[in-house]
Amino acid sequence: MRLITLICAAVLCLPSFAEEKFPDGTPIPEWFKDSKIVNINTLGKKYTITNYGVVNDSTLLQTEKIQSAIDAAAQNGGGVVIIPKGTYLSGALFFKPKTHLHLEEGAVLKGSDDISNFPVIDTRMEGQNLKYFAALVNADKVDGFTLSGKGTINGNGIRYWKSFWLRRAVNPKCTNMDEMRPRLVHVSNSNDVQISGVRLINSPFWTTHLYKCKNVKLLNLYIFSPEKPVRAPSTDAIDIDICSNVLVKNCYMSVNDDAIALKGGKGPWADKDPNNGGNFNIIIEDCTYGFCHGALTCGSESIHNRNIILRRCTITNANRLLWLKMRPDTPQRYEYILVEDITGDANYFLYIKPWTQFFDLKDRKDTPISYSDHVTMRNIDFKCDEFFSVEKSDQYQLSNFTFENLNIKAKKGSYNKELINKVTWENVNITQ
Repeated sequence: MRLITLICAAVLCLPSFAEEKFPDGTPIPEWFKDSKIVNINTLGKKYTITNYGVVNDSTLLQTEKIQSAIDAAAQNGGGVVIIPKGTYLSGALFFKPKTHLHLEEGAVLKGSDDISNFPVIDTRMEGQNLKYFAALVNADKVDGFTLSGKGTINGNGIRYWKSFWLRRAVNPKCTNMDEMRPRLVHVSNSNDVQISGVRLINSPFWTTHLYKCKNVKLLNLYIFSPEKPVRAPSTDAIDIDICSNVLVKNCYMSVNDDAIALKGGKGPWADKDPNNGGNFNIIIEDCTYGFCHGALTCGSESIHNRNIILRRCTITNANRLLWLKMRPDTPQRYEYILVEDITGDANYFLYIKPWTQFFDLKDRKDTPISYSDHVTMRNIDFKCDEFFSVEKSDQYQLSNFTFENLNIKAKKGSYNKELINKVTWENVNITQ
């Protein structure tokens, strides 16, 4: 009787949920379950920019005065820079250790549409460490950085977008970086970061770029750039570049490029460069998507992604649900990826093809072989034009894919399991 009592007591002490695990079987830390917004009242003194000579004027450039508020906070041991209700025009701003940014409801930090207001700095862009323009909001080596509030950061990007398309019309081979334009938010070499609540809109280039960061939470964000009447080129919602432990939760993303793009380096020797690396333990959950090129995209500047989860999301009018860009001039490994509990529609359900834009093997004589393995797509109710858009290539190897509990309505529902080594296919229903 005593043994039975002990067993019953032990059962009652067990948690009501099974331990969650990443796709490779390692436990998901408790850190991912905490989506509480940081209380700015715990972050030190508040520095309201209007106390530093900044006025509510959407046409008056006030970069230096806003920066003076940031500098004052840094000099006094840290604090929160407050953007009050109103519209304030600025060029690049640089946050420092123990400083934070909070935008009150009705506040708009508006980016200048003159590139000369964004200095050229040592930074990271498109899988390279180089000199390029600073973002509107920059935080480098700012552990604990928070960006919060109910206000808006408006990149004011339309002039940059129009200029890009004019340049592309004259020179179809011009790259994304040839048209000089800033990103909206760039956080680099920083740990324990939280970006929450704000509206991030109309970025001239990438919207949110994280480089070499650990323990980052992006919560309750509204991220938008238009697809028409002027397309906002390369305005990725969130670029995750050599990061570990990243949670993207309860966000809305609609941009004229990839919503979530995993990056980390490019080129034939990318895996040998200490500035490059992989992304590990990334969870995107409970998000809503509007138009985008890819809901979850690996590449094109990417060498290693492991333990990536996209779950419990609604997707509308996307081009691709899961896009694996296999770059023939770069050694890549995309592994342990889980896409589950998804509803909505896209042009393509699964899209895997060589990505040859700006192909350059440099001095390498052989083509590096890339791999994508242990990819699972399950519990998905979806409409698409094409279900299985996978191309055979000697450049990469695909293995251990699982398709489970899929209810797919597709105009083109055909598939070829022979393109993937070791496929698990269970309860897959495809109709026209």
